[in-house]
Amino acid sequence: MSKLTIPLVVEDISPFARALARQIADSKDPPSHLTLMNMVSRAAGFRNFQHLRAARMAGERLANLPVAQTIDHLLVERTLNQFDAMGRLRQWPSRRKIQDLCLWPLWAALPARTLMDEREVNRRLREVHLFDDPAILRRTLFSLGMVTRNPDGSDYCRKELAPPTEARALISLLEARRRQGAGISTKPATAGQHTLGAI
Repeated sequence: MSKLTIPLVVEDISPFARALARQIADSKDPPSHLTLMNMVSRAAGFRNFQHLRAARMAGERLANLPVAQTIDHLLVERTLNQFDAMGRLRQWPSRRKIQDLCLWPLWAALPARTLMDEREVNRRLREVHLFDDPAILRRTLFSLGMVTRNPDGSDYCRKELAPPTEARALISLLEARRRQGAGISTKPATAGQHTLGAI
């Protein structure tokens, strides 16, 4: 059986080296092989080596995402599972990290640079989720600074932001899923492309 290769790519070697050096300095004895792998993984932004390994394996399962970047593929995969074949959010997730990532495709479904009243925002959010609670989605989008509104609750507008890496990947995957579910034969979008809504 061939050995599984786990690649590690960091965006900037300097903070990575500092984080690793701090962990080594804090250890009383020379770290074992497993301890060192955990230290390296934490310095790269993962909880431990198991988290790094699981994220990379999820990246391989997602196939059309580039692995040569720091991205939590496992988080993307778990969040993708919250959506149906047409790219609609099935339920409001219990985990905050997944909730936050789920909001990005909903944000992308709102039109850019367009003022909307509450009824219009609700209508658009109802199109992209299945549990019929646009109020929680609308309020959370506002509380996270993804949409703006007047103090009286009128004139909602999507705030133009650069989605994080995981959000860009999720938006692309959901667009590909939506197109496939609608029977549109196109090549899947890459992680750098965003076609779900006007981004």
